[in-house]
Amino acid sequence: MSSAQQTTDSQLNWPAGYDRTPANDRESYPGDISLTHREAFESVVDELERWGKTDVEIETAETHYVNDPNIPHKSADPDDVGVVAYYRDPEAHSREQSAIACDQWSSQRENARAIALWVRRIRLADRCGVETARDINEVAQLPPAVGEAIAAPPAQSDDGLEEEPHEVLDVAPDAPDDVVKTVARRKSANVHPDGDDPDVEEYKRVQKAKDAMVDG
Repeated sequence: MSSAQQTTDSQLNWPAGYDRTPANDRESYPGDISLTHREAFESVVDELERWGKTDVEIETAETHYVNDPNIPHKSADPDDVGVVAYYRDPEAHSREQSAIACDQWSSQRENARAIALWVRRIRLADRCGVETARDINEVAQLPPAVGEAIAAPPAQSDDGLEEEPHEVLDVAPDAPDDVVKTVARRKSANVHPDGDDPDVEEYKRVQKAKDAMVDG
């Protein structure tokens, strides 16, 4: 990798006042993360922009590509696995940057994906008209449950899914059919009605998402 292809800044700009997770307390993300390193970081930018945020800047302790400044170079053993997403809210009175930070999980890919999933839950709650007790931009450090406390159900799409089909499958919106089918097959196997840990509703949800993406 030539120096012209990546930046040289490797210092993570962690937001002031945000706690850090001790290295010994980090663990693997408990959910299924089928995205690549690049896709995980792209999903952060995508979710923030869909939430209406601007000037998104992703920071890590790794070097970032010059042509893709929000994508860090992948390292097998980074000095710091923390990920911070800085952004601005066009509707806020202040033009100060807000930040969402996560270093709870064992890799940058997992922490980036956790941020994207948390933003998605907040975004879907906004679609339902849910209001938080405080400005979400003031409390944007990820809680341990990564947003699981949101109680209101997200709005349903026309096909009965609670989320966009690609969000259900954790794939890109324009993912090719073979990728969609492979991911759907893997997710379905974990919850198949005839399996060891059946979940009929989740199985149907995955199948609907696959059908919507392949047929759509």
